[in-house]
Amino acid sequence: MNFVTKHDLTAAPEIKGMPETIERAFEDFMTSFEAFRETNDRRLLELESKCSEDVITREKLDRINSAMDRQSKMIDEMALKKARPTLGRAGAFAGEHKAAFEKYIRRGDDAGLRGLEAKALSSTTDGDGGYLVPEETDSEIGRRLTTISPIRSLATVRQVSGAVLKRPFVASGFTAGWVSETAARPQTATPEISELSFPTMELYAMPAASASLLDDAAFDIESWIAGEVDMAFAEQEGAAFVSGNGTDKPKGFLSYTTVADSAYDWGKIGYHATGVDGDFAAVGASDVLIEAIYSLKAGHRQNANFVMNRKTQGAVRKLKDADGNYLWQPPASAGGAASLLGFPVTEAEDMPDIATDAFSIAFGDFAAGYLVVDRTGVRVLRDPYSAKPYVLFYTTKRVGGGVQNFDAIKLIKFAAA
Repeated sequence: MNFVTKHDLTAAPEIKGMPETIERAFEDFMTSFEAFRETNDRRLLELESKCSEDVITREKLDRINSAMDRQSKMIDEMALKKARPTLGRAGAFAGEHKAAFEKYIRRGDDAGLRGLEAKALSSTTDGDGGYLVPEETDSEIGRRLTTISPIRSLATVRQVSGAVLKRPFVASGFTAGWVSETAARPQTATPEISELSFPTMELYAMPAASASLLDDAAFDIESWIAGEVDMAFAEQEGAAFVSGNGTDKPKGFLSYTTVADSAYDWGKIGYHATGVDGDFAAVGASDVLIEAIYSLKAGHRQNANFVMNRKTQGAVRKLKDADGNYLWQPPASAGGAASLLGFPVTEAEDMPDIATDAFSIAFGDFAAGYLVVDRTGVRVLRDPYSAKPYVLFYTTKRVGGGVQNFDAIKLIKFAAA
């Protein structure tokens, strides 16, 4: 048996600052993961030999786990920054709109935008005022949201020009059967068609800029607006897509009626219980994960992801299979996704922490199961009066969301039943 000193046990990876490259950050993360495995293996040996874990070992494991979470977040931020290109120009009309929009933002001169309204024979203002951002800026905001909003990146996204998207569905499917070439064709039952409705709700952000910054000709107005609003929009969307109540915001998948998967029926989301309130089972902890995986139909299972927050992922990292292999595996490359039982893990910080009766883990084919509805157009209203000497930019977009296929998402409930 190898003996270690107290100094060895208390040592844990430290984060001294932002690494020079994303590759270096990923190397640091993998080093921490090796330290995590060694320390957790030692903890499990202590439990086996002494029926209790050493306090110092547990504290070290918690520190390494926290360090891995911080390193993972750092890698995500570096990957996001790398994925943000400079906005370009496209087309004569787009360039004209861009120039007119820039005059409005910098000096409040909206004559150019009003002229474009008449040229396009359409209104770019709504009841609250404001103007549509140039098309390329609108597209860039949408692309960035897909990159940084966890559920949006997994879900199906549809664009609409109206206020509501209505989607018909047949819960029980169409009736079919086999017959011979000359046999009579009995009449099949008429399917009952229902309708799902996904209204769009207003989401807003209000970045502020100083007059001197707006006067700086080198200052890229459009990139600034896109950069300011994408994080604000993504944070609000992330919470709504997970647990929004559907009132003035999208309806999150955790807000639908839940039922034990053995009693699942369309319109509800099935769950599997861990068997222990607020924790995994002491024996066969991974069984509930496997049950959730195989409760999905094969077609959905092929495209499925686990969704959980960082704290829950920290608990999952400790789980092993019967052969002593860790169920959680780190990403294969910087910016990639970790995996659990061979399926990608998506971090969504708005998922609840592990607690009694909490639905802390979701598993499913979110592209089939969850629908995000974007109304085309992001609007900006310039306000130089409310926060002098700063200029506020009241930026709005309309977005909705909800479950479109209840078969495609399963939950794990940390409860006895």
